[in-house]
Amino acid sequence: MSGKKSRRPVALVTGGRRGIGRGCAYALAEAGFDIVIGDVEHDADADETLKGIKERGGDGDFVEADIADVDRHPGLLEGALAAFGTVDCLVNNAGVSVLNRADILDMSVESFDRCMNINLRGTFFLTQCVARWMIDHPSAANDPFRSVVTISSVNAEIMAITRGEYCISKAGLAMMTKLFGIRLAEEGIGVFEVRPGIIRTPMTAVAADKYTREIDAGLSPDRRWGEPVDVGKTVATMATGGLPFTVGQAVNVDGGLAWRHF
Repeated sequence: MSGKKSRRPVALVTGGRRGIGRGCAYALAEAGFDIVIGDVEHDADADETLKGIKERGGDGDFVEADIADVDRHPGLLEGALAAFGTVDCLVNNAGVSVLNRADILDMSVESFDRCMNINLRGTFFLTQCVARWMIDHPSAANDPFRSVVTISSVNAEIMAITRGEYCISKAGLAMMTKLFGIRLAEEGIGVFEVRPGIIRTPMTAVAADKYTREIDAGLSPDRRWGEPVDVGKTVATMATGGLPFTVGQAVNVDGGLAWRHF
């Protein structure tokens, strides 16, 4: 053995300044990662997350980026590289819900395009960008495990008639994960999908009362809200190589919501 000390792994977390992204950043910091947050604005939420990363033993940095703007993806990657010199894990977390909950017969082109451009198109091409860089810069023997983890939703399979555009975008992410999983397996890059259920975040806050009633009535067997840390711990397991010999697989973090039960 050479005795060379392995360097700290680095994760780029999109949409990392709050919500599930913050939960992922915190769990990864606790697992030994340094974190680059890529998000649309550096605000008080971002500062709080960077502080939390530090408190959990990691170093953090912020790069302003809108993943819907594909032309800015190289700049996001370059910002991450400028901060820590490498990227070992890409967490595709950035995403949006619908502009208005409505019957699919009333869905607007604006809401559909917004979901597709951010949730699916932007995520796909950022993954392509980072994957190309990883392949062009092979890891050394002592380097950390490399991975791409995409946060989709139980709505990749479970239909919500009033949020059809969201469901379609998440179903696209499920197929994207399989495709990149197969392509990148030979490169030694693990590719995974995490499907959260009802998680307590700013995105779900608009329907919090409704979700609470449904959870209390037994919507999910666990009968509680999911928390960002629940998703984060799953992501950290994937990012540290805790699911070996696994290619393009999805893990539900939903308290059993996706399973039929009577």
